[in-house]
Amino acid sequence: MNISSMMRRIGITAIIFVASAAATLTITPQHATAAPTRNPILFVHGWLGAAWNWQSMVSRFEAAGYSSAELRAFSYDITQSNELIAEEVKAEADALRGATGASKIDIVSHSMGGLNSRWYLKFLDGTRYVDDWVSIGGPNHGTEIAYGCFDVSCEEMRPGSGLLADLNSGDETPGGVTYGTWWSPCDEIINPDQSVLLNGAANTKTGCLGHVALLGDATVFAQVRDFVA
Repeated sequence: MNISSMMRRIGITAIIFVASAAATLTITPQHATAAPTRNPILFVHGWLGAAWNWQSMVSRFEAAGYSSAELRAFSYDITQSNELIAEEVKAEADALRGATGASKIDIVSHSMGGLNSRWYLKFLDGTRYVDDWVSIGGPNHGTEIAYGCFDVSCEEMRPGSGLLADLNSGDETPGGVTYGTWWSPCDEIINPDQSVLLNGAANTKTGCLGHVALLGDATVFAQVRDFVA
């Protein structure tokens, strides 16, 4: 074989090799990784509270990457029954879903907000639209402090009230919602302290924190953030 023929064969072989390698490289396309999703959050305050109670926690959620549109706090008339307040919770939940396009939301509640938001879940079809539910210092089985107040909503927080009997009858954590409670052994408003705990929920004992201090505590926030993530 002369040199010219040998060079032609080498060239043909090289072209075949390069073409084959190129074909091999295009066999496996790269797939983009889907961005993580999260639910918008509705914050429900307690008796004598208002939307401003959530300023610290909302700010921390924003610092964690949530947009203001994903975080909704509202105020309601605390003197009406928790059943009526639950209708407002439903309206706010629907509005948040509509504004964000989310199919489900999370609810973070404080104190009596745990009762009216539970009513929404159990009796107003809320379990269809809520993924995670949080009760921070909620009187889920009543508090003796409520014997000293006379608004209908506060009376409903008394141990053994009709509202509590309805909420706690049968399954305390109905539907496919993930339930979580946070309770403090030093809560001066919830008595007994362990009234907050619910059967079927992830119940977390905090440090020695007061009732309102629970909302501003960095550790409680971090735990709640991870729970709803």
